Amino acid sequence: SGVFQLQLQEFANERGVLASGRPCEPGCRTFFRVCLKHFQAVVSPGPCTFGSVSTPVLGTNSFAVGDDSSGGGRNPLQLPFNFTWPQLLALSGTGCPSLTWPSAPSEALPPDALISKIAIQGSLAVGKNWLLDEQTSPPTRLRYSYRVICSDNYYGDSCSRLCKKRNDHFGHYVCQPDGSLSCLPGWTGEYCEQRKQPSSCLPGGGSLEQTHCRPGWQGRLCNECIPHNGCRHGTCSIPWQCTCDEGWGGLFCDQDLNYCTHHSPCKNGATCSNSGQRSYTCTCRPGYTGVDCELELSECDSNPCRNGGSCKDQEDGYHCLCPPGYYGLHCEHSTLSCADSPCFNGGSCRERNQGASYACECPPNFMGSNCEKKVDRCTSNPCANGGQCVNRGPNRMCRCRPGFTGLHCELHISNCARSPCAHGGTCHDLENGLVCTCPAGFSGRRCEVRIPNDACDSGPCFNGATCYPGLSPDSFVCNCPYGFAGSRCE
Repeated sequence: SGVFQLQLQEFANERGVLASGRPCEPGCRTFFRVCLKHFQAVVSPGPCTFGSVSTPVLGTNSFAVGDDSSGGGRNPLQLPFNFTWPQLLALSGTGCPSLTWPSAPSEALPPDALISKIAIQGSLAVGKNWLLDEQTSPPTRLRYSYRVICSDNYYGDSCSRLCKKRNDHFGHYVCQPDGSLSCLPGWTGEYCEQRKQPSSCLPGGGSLEQTHCRPGWQGRLCNECIPHNGCRHGTCSIPWQCTCDEGWGGLFCDQDLNYCTHHSPCKNGATCSNSGQRSYTCTCRPGYTGVDCELELSECDSNPCRNGGSCKDQEDGYHCLCPPGYYGLHCEHSTLSCADSPCFNGGSCRERNQGASYACECPPNFMGSNCEKKVDRCTSNPCANGGQCVNRGPNRMCRCRPGFTGLHCELHISNCARSPCAHGGTCHDLENGLVCTCPAGFSGRRCEVRIPNDACDSGPCFNGATCYPGLSPDSFVCNCPYGFAGSRCE
C-alpha cells in the first residue's frame, strides 16, 4: 500500500494554441489529467491500470503551479494504490510504471480540445526523494517532479511489508525501513516479547535488575499507563484505556468529529458547522454559493432590469440604471407615450387612459412592457423549489436554494447523504434534523461511542490475581501473585 505523487511546477504554452494548431479564444484555460498504467514500450490508449486523477483549471496559457494550488486543486496530485508496487527488473522491462499527461479533461472531448499529450516510460523505485523532469511537446513545455512513497505502517522496496510498532504485553519493538522488527532496549525474541537477563553485577555482589512493570504500565517508575493498542488521538488514566482528545471520537479516537477546525473547508468567509463524522455544512455569505461557498453569485445574471436598463452588482444585491423616460426598481415604469415610439423590435403601441399611458403588443419571440426582452430558455421558468434560472450563452442553468440539487433543483438533499452515523448506524432524516439508530454495542449522537464489555467483570482470575482486559472484548490477562501460575493463576 502506498501513494504515487506528482507535483506540477510550470506549464508553458506561449502561443496559446491547441495541439491541432488552432488558437484558443480568448486563451487556453488549462487543466491536467494524470494516467498511471503498467509498463508499455509504446504508450497506447486504454484503461489507466493503476488509476487516474484530474485537476481543475489551473491557469491560462503559461503559468506556474504552487503547492495546494488555488481553485480547489491539490498539488502534489495523489494516486493511492493497495497492491505491491511492481519490482524494478532492468532486463525484463515488466512491472515498471508508464505515465501520460494530456491537458484535456477526458478522452470523451473532441480532438481539437487537446492542448498537449506527454508520455514517459521507465522504472521508479520507492523513496522520499523527488525526481525532477521536464517534457517538451511543441509548442508546450511541462516541468514537474514525482515519487512513490509507502503508506503508514508499510515498508520495503514494494511497500508490501506491514509493520506496526508496539510496546505492550504482546511485543516491544519499532519498525526498520525494510519492515523488520527492532527490539526496544531490554527485550529480545522473535516478537521482542522476552526480557533480557541481567548481565552485570553491582558492587558487593548485588544484581543489577531491570524494573518489571505489571501489565498495562510502563516507565522508569511503572507509573505511566499504556493506552489501548491503536489509540490515535487519545490518552489513558488506567491501562488499555483510550480517552479521546477534543474533536475526536470512536473506539480508537480516530474519527474526526471536528472537521471544520481541522480542515477549514468553507471558502469566502463562510460559516462552517460540524454535522457528523468527517461531515460539515457551509453557510455562505451573501453573493456566494456551492458546497464550500466557492462560487460567486452575480445578481445581474437573471437580467432583472427592464426597458434597456443596465444592471450593476452590489454586495447586498444589485442596482438598475434606467434610460431616459423610465424609472422604478427594475426600470418598469415609463413616462413615455405612443408618440415617443416606446415599443421595440416591431411592437405595436396602443394608448391607454386617454393617452396617459400605453401598452405594447409584441411580435412573436419578444416580451416585456416595451417588447425589449427576447424570449429565452428561462422564460418557461424550468427551475423547481425556488431555483433561479440563468442564461449561459446557448445553455441555461438553475441556481438552487440551499437544501436542493439536480439539473432543475428537483432533488432534496438529505441530511443522511453524507452517511453521518458511524459503526453501521441507521440514519433517519427527520424534519428537525437527523437521528441515528445505533447497532448493539454502540451509543452516542452519531453511534461513535463503543459500550464497554469488560471480560474481567466475571472475575476469571483465581487466588487473588489481578485481571486486566485484553485487546479483544472477550479476552483478559491475569497477573498472578507470588507462588501461583497458569492462565487463570489456578
